[in-house]
Formats: sequence, structure tokens, C-alpha cells
Amino acid sequence: MKKLMISMFLLLAAFALKAQEATVSEASKIEFENKLYNFGEIAPGDTVDHVFTFKNMGTAPLKILSARGSCGCTVPKYSTDAVAPGKSGEVFVRFNSAGKRGNQNKTVTLVTNDPTAQQVILTLRGNIVTAGER
Repeated sequence: MKKLMISMFLLLAAFALKAQEATVSEASKIEFENKLYNFGEIAPGDTVDHVFTFKNMGTAPLKILSARGSCGCTVPKYSTDAVAPGKSGEVFVRFNSAGKRGNQNKTVTLVTNDPTAQQVILTLRGNIVTAGER
């Protein structure tokens, strides 16, 4: 009876370990072409639009759970639909330079279901100069 209990325990442990391996191997994986966009020099009040493109390199659907700009002048838009493995998606970001001058470094923080990149930071960088400063 004792051998039977030990055998059952070992069999159950092996099954649980195998199930855990399957769960870990099925995960989303976000990969961006570029996480930084340098918009160069712009005039005060100009608006910059940029699309960051990513691909799901994982084996499970990828979701962007939230996206937040570093200030009200940087606004992200993204699809709440899951991106299938092997497919691509986009994050649209608009930066409004009204009231800004000089070098700018604005970020968008994404929260994803990728277990290796639960937070991803996208950056817009550039310089706001007046016509006299150019």
C-alpha cells in the first residue's frame, strides 16, 4: 500500500510538472521595431504623430492592457483586441508641443500580458525651437 501511495504521488507530481511546462511555454512576446522616435526640430505649437509597430513573437495572444503618456501633451491610442501569435499591431502616439520649448523627452508606458515585458516604454524625443533659434 505504501509503494502504491508513493507511486501515485510521483505520478501526480510528474503530471503537474508537465502541465506547468506547457503553461510557461505558451506565452505572448512583444517585440518592437523601434521603441524610440526622434522627431528632430519642430516649431512651438506643432503636433507630432508617430506609429510604433510591434509583433507578437510568442505562442499566445498578446494584449496591451493599458497605455499612459508621461504628460497630457503625449497621448497614446492602441487597439484593445488581442494580437495573434506572428501578427503585428500598432501604438499611435500624438505629441502636442504647445507651451513647450527646448529639448523634449516624452514617454508612453505600456502594460502588456507578455510575462517578460509587462511594462514597455516608448519614447518620443526632439527639440522645440522658434524661427529665430533655427
